[in-house]
Amino acid sequence: MSKRNTQQRRHTIVTLVQEQGEVSVDALAKHFSTSEVTIRKDLAVLETGGLLLRRYGGAVPLPSEMVANDNPEQVSKRKMAIARAAAERIRDHNRVIIDSGSTTSAMIPLLGNKRGLIVMTNSLNVAGALRELENEPTLLMTGGTWDPHSESFQGQVAEQVLRSYDFDQLFIGADGIDLARGTTTFNELVGLSRVMAEVSREVIVMVESEKIGRKIPNLELPWGSVHTLVTDEGLAPEAREQLQAQGIQLVCAPVVS
Repeated sequence: MSKRNTQQRRHTIVTLVQEQGEVSVDALAKHFSTSEVTIRKDLAVLETGGLLLRRYGGAVPLPSEMVANDNPEQVSKRKMAIARAAAERIRDHNRVIIDSGSTTSAMIPLLGNKRGLIVMTNSLNVAGALRELENEPTLLMTGGTWDPHSESFQGQVAEQVLRSYDFDQLFIGADGIDLARGTTTFNELVGLSRVMAEVSREVIVMVESEKIGRKIPNLELPWGSVHTLVTDEGLAPEAREQLQAQGIQLVCAPVVS
């Protein structure tokens, strides 16, 4: 199926969810004469783009309190631009860590053509999306203590598991970017993120441009631990200069209309 047909199908799925309030995977598969695996992948992409919520066996609209002021379609385009640019950095047989988060999760459906990947994650959502890929990678889980705030595993057990391996790349998001200090987060549990960075040869931060300059008290990764920052083309020129002065590689991904 062509990329255009895929986009049209996903647009129609969003419309059906909004009109009907809830749709099932089975009904969507019959409606589009396609497989349930394809529909599940569609729903995964649409959820990471902030366009719906997956539920067991189907999907429902986003609750009103979760709808951002930004146009959801535009938010989705920014996330997907960042996801595409990040996924292009992964080579066959790479060993990578993918942290929890909606921006990092947006990259998962784009990894289906990668072969021989070994992926460690602390996120059940990321793990589930990875298992739906045609070329399913070798999946490693950190284990540890479940943190409902970040919806991920954290704690000493997870840190010990990570230290048993070494990785080519870490892909991690952020709640904000302090241009002087580094990545910031609302979550006070930052130990695991720092261990992830310690055991990875390249640390790649994926963050939307609107979060850059947002100062949050909890410093997660100082600039000395970050190699690459992938954002969208909405980054302000003055912020671009300050980031490049930190000695990191900056990638501003173009948003596709």
